[in-house]
Order: sequence, then C-alpha cells, then structure tokens
Amino acid sequence: MLLVLLIVFLLPSGSPGLPFYNGFYYGNVMNDRSYRNGNGEGFFNGVKLVVETPEEPLFTHRGANVTLPCRYHYEPALTSSRPVRIKWWKLGENGAPERDVLVAIGLRHRSFGAFRGRVHLLQEKEQDVSLVIHDLRLQDYGRYRCEVIDGLEDESGVVELELRGVVFPYQPPYGRYRLNFHEAQLACEKQDAVVASFEQLFRAWEEGLDWCNAGWLLDGTVQYPITLPRQPCGGHGLAPGIRSYGERHKRLHRYDVFCFSSSVKGRVYYLEHPEKLTLAEAEEACQEDGAHIAKVGQLFAAWKFYGLDRCDAGWLADGSVRYPVTRPRPNCGSLEPGVRSFGFPDKESRRYGVYCYRQSWH
Repeated sequence: MLLVLLIVFLLPSGSPGLPFYNGFYYGNVMNDRSYRNGNGEGFFNGVKLVVETPEEPLFTHRGANVTLPCRYHYEPALTSSRPVRIKWWKLGENGAPERDVLVAIGLRHRSFGAFRGRVHLLQEKEQDVSLVIHDLRLQDYGRYRCEVIDGLEDESGVVELELRGVVFPYQPPYGRYRLNFHEAQLACEKQDAVVASFEQLFRAWEEGLDWCNAGWLLDGTVQYPITLPRQPCGGHGLAPGIRSYGERHKRLHRYDVFCFSSSVKGRVYYLEHPEKLTLAEAEEACQEDGAHIAKVGQLFAAWKFYGLDRCDAGWLADGSVRYPVTRPRPNCGSLEPGVRSFGFPDKESRRYGVYCYRQSWH
C-alpha cells in the first residue's frame, strides 16, 4: 500500500485519471499545503499518528444499530487539524475475502455492497471516525479494520463485533448426515440463520448445548459439543468439550450443520386454531392471519430472546414439528429448557398446530 501511495504522490498533480479509491481522487488532498512544510520534507518528522480501537469485543444483536469506536490522535499533539482519508473494511474470515465497508475524505464518503446506505462515520468530535452500522444483519458479525491515512503515513486498529444469538443443530427432512458444506450454508439460510462459527458453538457449549451429531461450522471443520460424556459420543473417558473431526472436504463429505440465529424484528406465536392442521393447511392458516409460517431459526430466536414458552407442538416452514419451552414442567418434554423436536412427520396425514411469524408485533 505504501508503494502505491508513493507512486501517486510522485506523479504530477495535473495528471489525469489518478484513482483514489472507487471514485475518490488524490489531487484535492495531496495538493493541500498542510501536507508539506517549508523545506519540502514530509510533515511527519518526529510526529506519530496513533489509532485507538477497543480491545474487547462488542456484543449486540440483529436489527440493532451499533457504533464501532475508532479515534486517532498525534503524538505530540498538533495545533491545527489536518485532512485525512478514512477507510473501514471487514476482514475476511475462514478463507472469505475482505469486504469494503466505507471510505471517506472530509465530508465525502462512500459505502459499498451490503453496507451501502447502512453505515456512516460518527464524527461527533474531532478525530473521531467511529463507524455506525444500522439494522445489523446476521452476516455483519466479525472483525472490522479502521484505517487512518495522513499523506504517506497510515495506522489502523481492529474492532471485533459479536452478535448475541442462539446456535442450533440442523438436519434436513431427508435424514442425518446428508449435507455437504455448501448445502449446509443454504439449509441455514432457509431457516433464517447462518452457519455458526467455532466461537459461537463454543459459547453455546459453555451455556449447556449438548449434541452428539457432528455438524459443519463456518471454518469448514466438522465438530459437536458434549457436556455429558457418554459412549456413543466419544466415550466416557473423554472430558466434556467440543469434539472435532477436523477440516473436511466441503463438496464430498456430508454431515449435519450448526446454524446461528439472532433476534427477530417481528413476532413468533402459536396460532390459536379450532382444529389441528396438515402442513399445507398450517401454511394457509398463517397467511389468513396476516403472517407466514415460522422458520426454525425464528422459533429458536423467539425462545432465546423473548422467552417463548408453549407446550403445543406446531408445524414450521421446513416441515418439522417443534415447540419451545423456557419453563420445564411435567408432560412438556425433558427437564431442561429448549426447543423440542418431533422430527419431520408425514405432512399430509399428520396434524398439529402451527407457529406463525409476523414482521410487526401488532
């Protein structure tokens, strides 16, 4: 990056076509006299540019607005402000490419991709270039780099953003261990979720998640969480923890998947209906109530974030039948809170209630 900046700096200021960054140009900044002192030497003789970001991760939830703190200063302090270029991007994880988020010079800024229209710089105080993200999405969690560029000097810091959510194991209607990695990604997306990261699975294990079927994680590994060691799950001799099959071939190998979902904007509810329904009738009943049949991720999020507690089994969009319990009680499944599953009953002959999802709470 320094070499690129140096080449642009040495070119004549009147040279056409000097791309700054996706439509921004150097000329108006690099020609500013404040970038040079009287003898033509670089301004930063003895001056250090410092960028400050928080060391601890930030925790929030889907749909929220969040500020990623980033401030910069000079050592020793300068007596007058200077124009700088600000760049925010999201670092790539597990082989994924990094993504541009926002670039700015003064009052000019541009956002990119899925962040377009959802991000801006806070700039409430001088030298505050914190990033504000609106309406957080599941894919927004991860690490963000804040870079400040002043002439040929640049410094940066990293902010880690985590979403509070719920991890749930998922297998499709056609059986156990049927998903390659790419199919696992699609399966989670269809349930209003994303493939869980190892950190998210580990946090869920700390909160008590125990599941003996192996599932894909975002990094391409296959693992499963055990809190109660037993023979079919690695044996009695192993301590509780995350069992790992290591990295697997994303196209050839097939397992279940661990999905991650966060809070939902709308409302998930059990539809009070005079009679039990087939799956097709359940879908129609939700539509008649101004809603849609709920997805698995939406039911888990409603259980986790809003304390949805119902002992009635109901259809979900994938053809499974489940019910959420926050207060375990007799005749309502196990003694632990959770989302109970009846699997995938015959959708034409079996009759149950239904869980609906409405985008508004009204």
